[in-house]
Amino acid sequence: MHELLIQMANWSAERWFVEIVGWSGAMLILSAYLLVTLGRLTGQSLAFQWMNLVGAAGFVVNGWWHGAIPSAALNVLWLLIGAIASWRIIRKRGSSTSAM
Repeated sequence: MHELLIQMANWSAERWFVEIVGWSGAMLILSAYLLVTLGRLTGQSLAFQWMNLVGAAGFVVNGWWHGAIPSAALNVLWLLIGAIASWRIIRKRGSSTSAM
């Protein structure tokens, strides 16, 4: 543990940024899953989709920087799924309000 702390003390600002973005992404995806599991959000909610989209973007940055290309590629797809789902939710909301 002591060695890890010494290594972290020598990290560049870029490395800190990448790690914070990656861990933030992990927390967003985990929180989205927890909220759906607890029934606080649905998979069709814009909040759930955005949490996954932004979380995946954080994983893409972190995975790419660390050279974890399979992880980065998977998260690009995760991000695209979230973007498409968000777009469909927004489009559906727009069409339902314009019919009023």
